[in-house]
Amino acid sequence: MNGEKILEEIKSRSVKLESADDLDVIVQAVGDADFVLLGEASHGTSEFYTLRAELSKRLILEKGFSFIAVEGDWPSCYTLNRYIKQYPDADANAREALRDFNRWPTWMWANNEVMDLTEWLYDFNKTRSDEKKIGFYGIDVYSLWESMDEILSHLKRTGSPELEAAQRAFECFDPHNRDPQKYGVSAAFLSEGCEEEVVHLLKELQAKRQLSRGEDESALSDELNALVAVNAERYYHSMVQGGPDSWNVRDRHMVEALNRIKAFHGKDAKVIVWEHNTHVGDARATDMKADGMVNVGQLLREQYGDDRIYIVGFGTHRGTVIAADHWGGEIKTMNVPEAQQGSWEDLLHKAGAYDKLLVFDHNLALFDEPLGHRAIGVVYNPRRERGNYVPSKMAERYDAFVYVDESHALSPLKQEIYHY
Repeated sequence: MNGEKILEEIKSRSVKLESADDLDVIVQAVGDADFVLLGEASHGTSEFYTLRAELSKRLILEKGFSFIAVEGDWPSCYTLNRYIKQYPDADANAREALRDFNRWPTWMWANNEVMDLTEWLYDFNKTRSDEKKIGFYGIDVYSLWESMDEILSHLKRTGSPELEAAQRAFECFDPHNRDPQKYGVSAAFLSEGCEEEVVHLLKELQAKRQLSRGEDESALSDELNALVAVNAERYYHSMVQGGPDSWNVRDRHMVEALNRIKAFHGKDAKVIVWEHNTHVGDARATDMKADGMVNVGQLLREQYGDDRIYIVGFGTHRGTVIAADHWGGEIKTMNVPEAQQGSWEDLLHKAGAYDKLLVFDHNLALFDEPLGHRAIGVVYNPRRERGNYVPSKMAERYDAFVYVDESHALSPLKQEIYHY
């Protein structure tokens, strides 16, 4: 390993990150990109959220970006979007709007850091015309039943002729009692899937939105909820069979959702994406490629070209993080141990124990050596760190990297937190 050479290059090329003004180097490097993908090494680190918020504000103010899309559910994010855009029947304040994030892991979006950004977006949108207001959308695939509920509720409320088709499509899911595992087994092994029904509904709702000439965001919401139903059906179907298919269904869904939202906002719309590094950092620069996995960063680069996509990774050497020790478990503040010897985060620390930025020179092969790069999920065990490192060619995976030497746990709203 060329550890010493990489260390020297980091020292000579990195920019010390001491204030939001130091983010200038990334804002300038974004250039004319249509998509800026902002990662995170965990879903529970305060600095990742606050720094992404500062970058997002700058991109909106200085580069004319149109909306933020996040690794979250469409229905709950759309509630927040309605508040940010000051819809007549939206929630009264940011805290109330964030209460809709009530499905585990709630802390990912129901936190003080997101509330601060929400209030900034709300104030910013006061000065904008309706068609120019900044949106906030969720592009994940997990909200199968919540999305079906939202479609039925809206179609009933508006007396829509598509209501009967939606009811027929969703009756197919009734026997499974809102249990994704039960549905997945039934679809995968008993040939009792519901794909045909929901695909038909999606086509009807897509046609309806196109007839509205792109002016009705509620029609977009119906369409995106139907898209969730289609791809969640496929996701849970593939999940029980194992292999990379469920991961690929999820990331392909996120890209399809991004493309539909972007099209709604017009051909010149510019997109900010907040997701974990494992989704935004190009999968081809990691061992995911050998496992047959793709991700959002790779797919967008392939669709639009490298020069239209700007990807920023994030990482930390040590600190604390919000996570759980099993899926659906109680929230805990956990210690993040010092980065493993020879990892990317270890070298960044050795290059100077302070926060820093790196904008990669893609012609510098030295940064394309595959080194371990830490990834922490919503489920985390600090005692089993070795499995949390993804071999990564950093200058191929990202265009820039934000490093926080000592990071701190996210601040969830009204949650009982256990220290671990």
